[in-house]
Amino acid sequence: MNHIGYIISAAVSYFLLRKFAFVSVWHLISKSTHSCLVFGIMPAFYYLFDYITTVYTDFMYQGSRLAVQFLPFVTATFYFVFMLLYYAETQKQIEIQHSKDILETQLKHAQNEFLNLKKQEEAAATFRHDLRHHFGYLQNLAIDGKIEDIKEYLKEAISGIEQITPLRFCENYAVNLIISSFYQKAKLHSISFYVNVTLPEKIALSDTKICSLLSNALENAINAARDIPDEKSRQIYLKIFSKNNKLCMNIRNTYNTEPAFEKDMPVSCGENHGFGTKSMAQIIDKHGGMYRFFVQDGMFVFQVTA
Repeated sequence: MNHIGYIISAAVSYFLLRKFAFVSVWHLISKSTHSCLVFGIMPAFYYLFDYITTVYTDFMYQGSRLAVQFLPFVTATFYFVFMLLYYAETQKQIEIQHSKDILETQLKHAQNEFLNLKKQEEAAATFRHDLRHHFGYLQNLAIDGKIEDIKEYLKEAISGIEQITPLRFCENYAVNLIISSFYQKAKLHSISFYVNVTLPEKIALSDTKICSLLSNALENAINAARDIPDEKSRQIYLKIFSKNNKLCMNIRNTYNTEPAFEKDMPVSCGENHGFGTKSMAQIIDKHGGMYRFFVQDGMFVFQVTA
């Protein structure tokens, strides 16, 4: 009867656990090891205590006041500690997930930006292909002696070319598009942008990763430099080269507000700010690279080897 009772109890317990506890426990197991340890420490302590006190002593069967009060007290204490630890772990997991969501959003933004840059390049190629038609039209205007019409047409054509034609800084297609885009943005904010890039056509980083890394870095540089009241002091220096199959990058920019650092990482007080630097660090760490943020000679410096 004892064995039958155990079998029936085990079957009923399995059914109840499978129906009501499986999903919750599965979610718990999929979290960090620390969460599982915090969850399991109280039942583990109970069974350890029960085993020691019933196998090696008769403490639990004496009926003493200490035996009656000790286990509830310890159980309540462990439950209280468990709730505090689990709450802290849950908050930590929420923050990690929040950061992960924002980083994924930034990566998607980088992908969309790169696609837009590619569309601009395609538009520029189409414009170059249609140059013969423009020249033909200008020739007809010249034959008719319509000089003012020629001037107006050339003005519109040059403006359109500047908007869609990326500048050429290096052989790498993705890097060239990104720098060209931010070069135009810097120009809109009256920022002097000095570029020194020597990269081959192929590099170790994928187009999406280099787009996210370089876009975040240049966007931060432009945001810092554009706040300077004196336009002559708004400066960004970009140097990128390849050495031993590694991407080496150095970005220096002037700033209006002294940057703050926490654990060698720049921090921002704005809501949802600072995730750009986290995204950059994540990409570099994933590729086994190194990076540094620091201030030198009145300029904010970001150095990368990846």
